[in-house]
Amino acid sequence: MADLKAFAEQLVNLSVKEVNELAQILKEEYGIEPAAAAVAVAAGPAAAGPAAEEKTSFDVVLKNAGANKLNVVKVVKGETGLGLKEAKELVDGALSTVKEALAKDEAEALKKALEEAGAEVELK
Repeated sequence: MADLKAFAEQLVNLSVKEVNELAQILKEEYGIEPAAAAVAVAAGPAAAGPAAEEKTSFDVVLKNAGANKLNVVKVVKGETGLGLKEAKELVDGALSTVKEALAKDEAEALKKALEEAGAEVELK
């Protein structure tokens, strides 16, 4: 099993030139027309299986307010529309979700703002 995993990793990491050379060898030596397989290997593991749906909705989770808790509270207050007391409670309750179901760019922008304020944040 470990040998197959190592072999699969080698295949996934082939350059486009190497994939084309492999396809040529399979065709000439074994009569196999690997056009679809070559495309899947060249594109990486996601292309080999059914099309995976890209995640479109993200939750921003505050893991730790860090040393600048006041700045984090201000960002949370501004981004969520909560009152100061509620924003502080949310920050004090870290591990807590700041906002849910955001588009990727919105979630990344909020994550960046919180991290710049000193917080530790993750997207889920």
